[in-house]
Amino acid sequence: MQAEAGPVADSFPQEGPSRRILRDETLLVLGLSLGASGVSALISFIGSATKPGGLKDQAATLNASAAPGRPWLDLAWQLFGITTSLVPVLLVAHFLLREGSGLRALGFDRTRPWPDLGRGAAIAAVIGSSGIAFYLAARGLGFNLTVVPEALPEVWWKYPVLVLSALQNAILEEVIVVGYLLRRLHQLGWTPGAALVASSVLRGSYHLYQGIGGFIGNMVMGVVFVYLYRRWGRVGPLVVAHSLLDIGAFVGYALLAGKVDWLPTA
Repeated sequence: MQAEAGPVADSFPQEGPSRRILRDETLLVLGLSLGASGVSALISFIGSATKPGGLKDQAATLNASAAPGRPWLDLAWQLFGITTSLVPVLLVAHFLLREGSGLRALGFDRTRPWPDLGRGAAIAAVIGSSGIAFYLAARGLGFNLTVVPEALPEVWWKYPVLVLSALQNAILEEVIVVGYLLRRLHQLGWTPGAALVASSVLRGSYHLYQGIGGFIGNMVMGVVFVYLYRRWGRVGPLVVAHSLLDIGAFVGYALLAGKVDWLPTA
């Protein structure tokens, strides 16, 4: 004779999560990650825009030292920041596993490594050159701060940390802003056009600390990435492309800053 289900088992609904649960879940994920970053970037931009002097005379520094003069403590802080920034991705993976799929539902897995690498490299090559030109033009017109991609001390772990930081940015942004957000907005009944706008504006918002140029440039990039995700059904190539773009920016700046005339420095 089959035993009756206990009160704990009965407390779990057999059907999928309701629209309200999906909505609240999405807001919580964004509130713990890039949604909060968007608000922070807006506050930062307001501060920069209302500060005396032009935007290009101010600097937005990424990958700065967390403990100047104390390299081992600095390394600990760098690794701590990179690791904890990926917790929202693990949270997304947890929510998707409840649906019986996991991150493979977003195309973030190892089933197609070579196509992902090839497509990602091609995207990075196209966006990288145009992105640099757009940044230089926006800064020259006074719409952008001077972006300093790295300001780490000259220690042995500098370049590994820059590469890890680039990978963290790529995984966090593409999994949440493209794959997860588009999936949830579709489940919530949003139209494809509205979801594209929401994803692209969100991407632009958390780059607003760089200035208007950073907002517009990344919003356009967001439109392209949403289109490619819908075409391929995978965030894998987008993670590769974003990683290569950030590695090029972080490591390239570390190698070229002060050595070439065309690269602005703080």
